[in-house]
Amino acid sequence: MEDDLALRVHERLSAGPGLRPVGPAEGQRFARWDLTSLAEGALGECTDPDSITASHEKRLRLRLGASGQEYEHDDDYCRRYWIRDPTEDRAGERPRGPLGTIAVDTWPSGVGSLRVSSLYVHPVARRRGLASSTLDTVYEACRAENLHGFRLDTCWTWQRSVRYYLNRGLWVTSWKHALGLARLSYLPRYEVTESEGELTFLVADPDACAPGAMVPLLVADALDGRLRLRETEQYARTRDELNAVRYYARSTLALHLAVRGMPLVRGKEEWAEAVAGRWRDIGDPEGLARKIEVFERVARDDGWRLTGLYGRSSHSRHF
Repeated sequence: MEDDLALRVHERLSAGPGLRPVGPAEGQRFARWDLTSLAEGALGECTDPDSITASHEKRLRLRLGASGQEYEHDDDYCRRYWIRDPTEDRAGERPRGPLGTIAVDTWPSGVGSLRVSSLYVHPVARRRGLASSTLDTVYEACRAENLHGFRLDTCWTWQRSVRYYLNRGLWVTSWKHALGLARLSYLPRYEVTESEGELTFLVADPDACAPGAMVPLLVADALDGRLRLRETEQYARTRDELNAVRYYARSTLALHLAVRGMPLVRGKEEWAEAVAGRWRDIGDPEGLARKIEVFERVARDDGWRLTGLYGRSSHSRHF
């Protein structure tokens, strides 16, 4: 399944210096890199993907269960790329081996966006901005072809990835099966500031004369172990074509609260609504609190590590 706009995006990605399409004979190698990424996130094992033996690969796939099943390289739903260092071409150096991986769908999802997966950078190449520049490249290619941007999923228990995407300014647009995050042209730049235990969610002001001006939409803090969430006057006035800013501001702030270990539940009534199934896919912080319970239970049952999670017991309170 392919789409003309998506294929033009892939033409741009293939022509750029930072990505190289995975060739037909490289499918098994890409699969090992993908497996390495999954094992690091789920099990905490950091391994050189090109050093994995056949027996080690088999053990990892058995430990990861359904998550570790190998894909078919020639599927029609996405195209896979090696991440390269674009400075090598400018410096006239001979290109070295791949430094990471990414896959991009060939069919738009949601409202005119492409789904990204398999984003991984080899440990020796980290802290060089390769993942950030790769995501920027995908976003710019999408915008050049009149798509809004990209979406991706990550696991709540992969805290380093979660915090990375939040620091990149991605919006939270789903928590149905995993944490869904996105960079979309109709969602403005946002910031979350923290002062004396209070978090403020701000977005770029489209009406401001000064560039970079931000306006607050939501303010959150905790009292007696419960969340207090306040909407500003600007929040009430905010309107956009899809009504997405107001909606996703609540879910995005919720994840920022969660990684800080702050409460996500305002009271008995809101928690009861979450337990009954409200906000199960996206919405208010109580929905995320309920989903975190599910994410952690599933991860525990699958043998995934649960270290490095912040204040899990404070995310949801049983009233």
